Amino acid sequence: MSSEELVQQNIRFALARDGLDLWRNNVGACQDETGRVIRYGLMNDSKKINERFKSSDLIGIRPIKITPEWVGHTVGVFVAIECKSDNWAININDPHVSAQARFIDLVTRNGGFAGFAQSVTEARRILRLE
Repeated sequence: MSSEELVQQNIRFALARDGLDLWRNNVGACQDETGRVIRYGLMNDSKKINERFKSSDLIGIRPIKITPEWVGHTVGVFVAIECKSDNWAININDPHVSAQARFIDLVTRNGGFAGFAQSVTEARRILRLE
């Protein structure tokens, strides 16, 4: 059985060998020395937004050559992978999972590649690398 952390590391290492860098998207909040709340990570501008959208564990840009008007040019397509352990089963009734699914849907509706991945193979499928 592979933990979420191990799945995430395997995906990052394997896709880096394919030339695709993915960056860890840490999301959270803390207080500074004055007591002011500092929020970090994508879609974490406020507690209300973060409750509705949970951005994915891994974020990147997939280079793609397109045709005809952009022949020879490379464009970057936003990618997001939400890593899960290999024994995870989706429960859309879980508010945390629902918020993760909303972020994935937001990315894919806008032309990006995103999804839940429990393995390198699934990440490659999501990113259309296989």
